[in-house]
Amino acid sequence: MKNFSAQNISFTDFKLNGFYSLEEWRPFLFIPFFIMFILSIFANSILIYFIISQRSLHSPMYVLIGILAVGDFILPILFLPHMLLSFLFNWNGISLTGCLIQMFGLHFLGALHSTVLLWMAIDHYFAICRPLYYHKYMELSNFLKFVVFPVIRNAAFVMSVVILAGKLSFCETNVIDHCFCEHMALVQLACGDISINNLVGLLTVFLVPSADVLIIIASYVVIFISVFKSGKGHMKAINTCITHLIVISVTLILAMTSFLSYRTRNNFSSDSHVFISTMYILFPSCFNPIIYGVRTTEIRQTFLKFINNVKVFPKSKENMDVALNIMH
Repeated sequence: MKNFSAQNISFTDFKLNGFYSLEEWRPFLFIPFFIMFILSIFANSILIYFIISQRSLHSPMYVLIGILAVGDFILPILFLPHMLLSFLFNWNGISLTGCLIQMFGLHFLGALHSTVLLWMAIDHYFAICRPLYYHKYMELSNFLKFVVFPVIRNAAFVMSVVILAGKLSFCETNVIDHCFCEHMALVQLACGDISINNLVGLLTVFLVPSADVLIIIASYVVIFISVFKSGKGHMKAINTCITHLIVISVTLILAMTSFLSYRTRNNFSSDSHVFISTMYILFPSCFNPIIYGVRTTEIRQTFLKFINNVKVFPKSKENMDVALNIMH
């Protein structure tokens, strides 16, 4: 616990200090992170467009992929522009209010990510293990009712974390050793008691992403047992789940590494920790749309059809008729 005198003034403005040990090499980080930012915006925009515009992609699974893409589109916008400007021009200042808003957005969308993966696992469960009940429980109107409770749960826990962080006093330093306002990166600067913040933070992790992951694991255990017992079409069913498992594994490894690095003794340097935290947010945003676009047959076929149609530029009435035949 840090000592705090009431005479001290609490900081209301902070400096994000991530990767500063790189010194003169720091501006070069702009290039890879800018490329990832553009990739994230472009890929998720394309995926959202296809899912909205194609009626064949309006089933629950594709709606979930669309929700994931919307989250992955918004998430980098919350912190990367500020981070990129910091690399180039050393514009690293942020107010406490701006920091708390950024914190809420980052952690709420991160929680939404794990919850969407949970919804996908449930969709796979009904499609493979309970196909006769799929349309009853996964009809869009019924499905949206189920979505409400996890979203309220996520918002309540994340809001609690942010409100408690906003009540802290910061009297010793205003330098956040990070590129964005992650919860523990800000809270560990407080000069008062942060035991409640740690407790609520741990509860949030265990009752949101950890609970989601446990249910996901249980659902896939049931799916695999059911598939291998049936002995029919098991490779097709497993292939359907591989995309989902890839995304879950990468996200979970990065998230847990970032989380544990704050709470355990380790040999991670400050830059290593910032890099892992950044990748936890940015990697899924960049590669989720590519993974789902390549691995999901319907989305891949829709994209290829779109590309083929764009390549057709008829110059005569005869060519126009040929093009229309191709499109239909």
